[in-house]
Amino acid sequence: MRPSGGGCQGDRSFQEPRVLAIGGLEEVSCVGLYLLASSSRGSQNVLLLEQENDAKLRGLAAPSNLSMNQTLEGHSGSVQVVTWNEQYQKLTTSDQNGLIIVWMLYKGSWYEEMINNRNKSVVRSMSWNADGQKICIVYEDGAVIVGSVDGNRIWGKDLKGIQLCHVAWSADSKILLFGMANGEIHIYDNQGNFIMKMKLNCLVNVTGAVSIAGIHWYHGTEGYVEPHCPCLAICFDNGRCQIMRHENDQNPVLIDSGMYVVSIQWNHTGSVLAVAGSQKAITQDKDVNTVQFYTPFGEHLGTLKIPGKQMSALSWEGGGLKIALAVDSFIYFANIRPDYKWGYCSNTVVYAYTRPDRPEYCVIFWDTKNNEKYVKYVKSLISITTCGDFCVLATKADENHPQEENEMETFGATFVLVLCNSIGTPLDPKYIDLVPLFVTMTKTHVIAASKEAFYTWQYRVAKKLTALEINQITRSRKEGRERIYHVDDTPSGSADGVLDYSKAIQGTRDPICAITASDKTLIVSRESGTIQRYSLPNVGLIQKYSLDCRAYQLSLNCNSSRLAIIDISGVLTFFDLDARVTDSTGQQVIGELLKLERKDVWDMKWAKDNPDLFAMMEKTRMYVFRNLDPEEPIQTSGYICNFEDLEIKSVLLDEILKNPEYPDKDYIINFEIRSLRDSRALIEKVGIEDASQFIEDNPHPRLWRLLAEAALQKLDLHTAEQAFVRCKDYQGIKFVKRLGNLQSESMKQAEVAAYFGRFEEAERMYLDMDRRDLAIGLRLKLGDWFRVLQLLKTGSGDADDSLLEQAHNAIGDYFADRQKWLNAVQYYVQGRNQERLAECYYMLEDYEGLENLANSLPENHKLLPEVAQMFVRAGMCEQAVTAFLKCNQPKAAVDTCVHLNRWNKAVELAKSHNMKEIGSLLARYASHLLEKNKILDAIELYRKASYFYDAAKLMFKATSALAGLLEEEVLSTTSRFTDNAWRGAEAYHFFILAQRQLYEGYVDNALKTALHLRDYEDIIPAVEIYSLLALCACASRAFGTCSKAFIKLESLETLSSEQKQQYENLALEIFTKHTPKDNRKSELDSFLEGGEGKLPTCVATGNPVTEYQFWTCSVCKHCVLAQEISNYNFCPLCHSAVG
Repeated sequence: MRPSGGGCQGDRSFQEPRVLAIGGLEEVSCVGLYLLASSSRGSQNVLLLEQENDAKLRGLAAPSNLSMNQTLEGHSGSVQVVTWNEQYQKLTTSDQNGLIIVWMLYKGSWYEEMINNRNKSVVRSMSWNADGQKICIVYEDGAVIVGSVDGNRIWGKDLKGIQLCHVAWSADSKILLFGMANGEIHIYDNQGNFIMKMKLNCLVNVTGAVSIAGIHWYHGTEGYVEPHCPCLAICFDNGRCQIMRHENDQNPVLIDSGMYVVSIQWNHTGSVLAVAGSQKAITQDKDVNTVQFYTPFGEHLGTLKIPGKQMSALSWEGGGLKIALAVDSFIYFANIRPDYKWGYCSNTVVYAYTRPDRPEYCVIFWDTKNNEKYVKYVKSLISITTCGDFCVLATKADENHPQEENEMETFGATFVLVLCNSIGTPLDPKYIDLVPLFVTMTKTHVIAASKEAFYTWQYRVAKKLTALEINQITRSRKEGRERIYHVDDTPSGSADGVLDYSKAIQGTRDPICAITASDKTLIVSRESGTIQRYSLPNVGLIQKYSLDCRAYQLSLNCNSSRLAIIDISGVLTFFDLDARVTDSTGQQVIGELLKLERKDVWDMKWAKDNPDLFAMMEKTRMYVFRNLDPEEPIQTSGYICNFEDLEIKSVLLDEILKNPEYPDKDYIINFEIRSLRDSRALIEKVGIEDASQFIEDNPHPRLWRLLAEAALQKLDLHTAEQAFVRCKDYQGIKFVKRLGNLQSESMKQAEVAAYFGRFEEAERMYLDMDRRDLAIGLRLKLGDWFRVLQLLKTGSGDADDSLLEQAHNAIGDYFADRQKWLNAVQYYVQGRNQERLAECYYMLEDYEGLENLANSLPENHKLLPEVAQMFVRAGMCEQAVTAFLKCNQPKAAVDTCVHLNRWNKAVELAKSHNMKEIGSLLARYASHLLEKNKILDAIELYRKASYFYDAAKLMFKATSALAGLLEEEVLSTTSRFTDNAWRGAEAYHFFILAQRQLYEGYVDNALKTALHLRDYEDIIPAVEIYSLLALCACASRAFGTCSKAFIKLESLETLSSEQKQQYENLALEIFTKHTPKDNRKSELDSFLEGGEGKLPTCVATGNPVTEYQFWTCSVCKHCVLAQEISNYNFCPLCHSAVG
């Protein structure tokens, strides 16, 4: 697959179904379904591209009606510039006289909405920004005008001495690019201010004058192919082009198209750049009109050649599926077949698309059978490959993702192959250090190839295993399941391949260009046309073949005998790998190129069950070939999913990706091939005998099965049996044998109706024969219990009672599985299913019903413990105890009481059942009461249980504790009185101490002391406290604390507005120089918190007392640090003598 998200597949991607002639055509602008053609005579033709609403034909295959919609008249000169506003659906045109007209569509007709004429110069370029709100118009004389969508002028500017010819907006509308006539590009902001000149790397070593052919900046409206994808394309008339990620990209993608370029344009997703112009033909003297297609990374996708003399313009259709080209006085239309990232596995279509709101690819796994979809987001997706029930997503590795050792053999793997099932669940990721440009897979192997080497991985998928078992299998895998081979190596098939990533970086003169594989063969094609055939699973080089084309897509038939090759020009050829022929020199060689060649092919698929059958897509037609002979074509533009049982399944990806989040089952189309259609027609119109002869001449299991079914319908058991034998359907043979043993014709018809799934008809036949038992048996097999119940109620009998009970329970299970518990109860009651009834009552929280059920159960019933546990979980102690006692589990009843804190009940039960654990139970209950501080209740508990000694111990503890509490209360009251008496002295002591420490230069101590003053606002004025605190904090460079002090000062109501202003000015002066943060925050945290539970404070230093040794004054009860008191003869606070 190509790396582009929506690439074109070479020439085969383009068809030319229609040409329209318009006199003097100069420019074409394709806008969704509308197309504007501007002629040199000043008129403009707006054409409507309509598709007929055909239910069978959709997409590109649907017939399109090209009609002249309206000629817009208003310009007197040649129309030179045309631009379209997608958001507001407006058309803007300008002519050679500088007249600008904005056209709007109203009720199917186009009208002039606005007209502007500067009358000074001619308009050279116009561009709407991404949201359609602004338009930038540049004139040849250097004038620039930016206007709004409603016609108002936003700004204008004259760039003196500059001749403008191009303009482009950036995606965010912040940047404008102006292209000059001399080839320079200037970068401006959205207000018209010059920023810089753009560096043009593509013009390095170019001599002579060049002019800009086009500037197109993709705005990301449909998302990007990958994050930081190049999106700004600049191309010059000499064919040199550069694609940039942004306007200052120093490393742009460089392209030399080798042609004279007239126009460039991105498609609607920014994944394909079309470059239109002309180039010298090798075999002719004249120039050939050519369109080259490139990815954003500069990789060439394909070439389209157009007849005519001079190409003047190109434009993409809004959905990217058509391209319009103006050549001379003609418009050419070409269909584009995008190379989508998609695959088909196990009835699931897997497809990827980009979204503007996410950088990843959105990968959707759409189950077409159940119409369910599973979404997965994948970063940097490279390709999707499918086979059988699985698919492989090739991606770039996430740099941040940790990689396990068993997932990597070398460090630095940059790509991942993720094996997924059909609902997108990752089963096994493999990290590889090889670029997976080409990926193919079989039922056992995944093969990924770069240009130089290929990697093989023999994957295993564990079925019906738990995640833990799968993990163990993954970890215990033996070495050798992964190997790497260089394309120039000649492996013998023995175990000579190793996982050596150094092979991936060894160069080759003949790179790989395509790969494919079957269960036993691997084919690698190289750019020179050489095809290498290897054996699988042991990779050994068997044969080399030489072809005259460069393959783009390869495909092997079901027995690996023939190879289909689609080359880069869209030509399909076939190669017989095993044929032995004699060449021109008379030597016998293996391999023969078959004499079938088809052009404009963009998809093909071999039948899974017939090596001679294949289907191919050519333009908008599907051809089915049998032995290289084609059937009549089918009109469709679908991508082929599967070809099996003479049926082709096709998916209209173009239609799906118009609204990818909501795929429609109508976009999956099944086609029957001619032999199947003919056989069905013969059976219906001629008869079984003639149809049998036709199928004998064109044998296929599907045709024999068709004949067998038709014979069964007519009760031709002999023919049916023979047909079932021919298609090897053992179950069918057994069914025919059973039919042969039946005597009644009507019974046979009923059995046949049931066999074909016509169950209503079969049941009606059974009932008509008065065989209600067979009708019930049929519905039992189908699991249709509702119908079984209806049938049972129509009759009577003892045998029906057990079946009736079974039906009621089955219907109850049906409702319970859907959590419709109320409905389930009704049927479980009738089915007497007590186990499920208990579960339903519990889920409904109908505890009354659950209690009644428990009461109705006999003693020692097996359900009682489970019901009791339900009551326990609901916190219903009485009911749980009753249930446990009813099933003779008194210990469980006691445990329940303890669990639910019903201790009285637990003790009572333990006594009544003479349980040995009564002592430990009492101890646990007593400790529970003590935890809740219910000491007297614990004493009473021991007394009632005659544990008098334990009761006495608890009583003693209680009285001791009470005495201690009373003593503490007395002491604390004395202490409180003492503290309050000295509070005023403390305040002024610390106030003076802080100032003395500040003036002596002990700024840190002064700050700590000043912080204590916050507790004394009721004694010292707040302005004094916080002024001192701010001063100390500033001196100590604790600017966080200083800032808080200033905030407090500025909020004081006692200050006048002049004083507050002075504080604000001072704060501004300080905090413009210093950040308001504390340098030693951890040291101040304890001081800043304050509040209850503080440590005592040393009245000598103001520091907290954190040591065990300190001195306490006997008079004022204040503390001084032990190392400080030696410097004092008197208490620093009350001045009493130090004893």
